[in-house]
Amino acid sequence: MKTENLTELSEQELLQKIKTIKNNKIIDATIIGFTIGIAVYSAVKNGLGFFTFFPLILAYVIVRNSTNNKILEKEIQKELKSRNLK
Repeated sequence: MKTENLTELSEQELLQKIKTIKNNKIIDATIIGFTIGIAVYSAVKNGLGFFTFFPLILAYVIVRNSTNNKILEKEIQKELKSRNLK
């Protein structure tokens, strides 16, 4: 989402987007923990193989997406601060 799109949103929409991003952080952390647990269990049970590394690849994709969400969250926080909401 571009900065000019953030300026067009209402205060309620910005606050809703912040809330959604915070909920997504919790979900992402849970999924990452779950995939790391699967990788560790697979490595212990079956040794190293494709199914050991596949969950780690999935976790990497989630981490990359979360960095984009952090940038978006900072932009939304800046917009809220410019509107004197937070």
